[in-house]
Amino acid sequence: MNFLAHIYLSGNEEGVIIGNFIADGIKGKRYEKFPPSIAKGILLHRGIDSFTDAHPTVHQSTARLHKNYSHYSGVIVDILYDHFLAKNWSKYSDEPLDEYVQNFYELLRKNFTILPARIQKMMPYMIADNWLLSYATVEGISKILAQMNVRTKGVSKMNLAVAELEDYYEEFEAEFTSFFDELIAFSKQKLTEL
Repeated sequence: MNFLAHIYLSGNEEGVIIGNFIADGIKGKRYEKFPPSIAKGILLHRGIDSFTDAHPTVHQSTARLHKNYSHYSGVIVDILYDHFLAKNWSKYSDEPLDEYVQNFYELLRKNFTILPARIQKMMPYMIADNWLLSYATVEGISKILAQMNVRTKGVSKMNLAVAELEDYYEEFEAEFTSFFDELIAFSKQKLTEL
């Protein structure tokens, strides 16, 4: 899953949200150096990633992209799934998406010194371009995919994947909806175990 889903699946505990958000940059046992709630978020993130990577519905989505995008298919599906979460946000939260996103950005500002250097560098761009809110539109997803393509120096061709999103929109959305219900249940269970 991508940023928005990871943040959403963290629940309401601020440390867990921060940990889940920064987890990709925390390797091995380095999570043990963080306060317990942040470490919990890092471990939750890893659990979510493992559950997602092994799930047959996610495999269905990635298979649709594999011919054109090879091993980048999983990254693209993570981004597309965030689109469907943002687009259908009112099904999952009573708080409007724009408020939720602004509260998250404020949480990042408040915890800036804890964030890894890579996230500290990325954060101003994320907030200025309002990445999380932009996920709700196909145009916003198109921009994110273009930025990801630049990060891979054009190798991934991820900027072109918006064509598959438009061609198979209903299939991707149905797969996301069915998978995300299971992921919510998994995440709640994982949080009680950690």
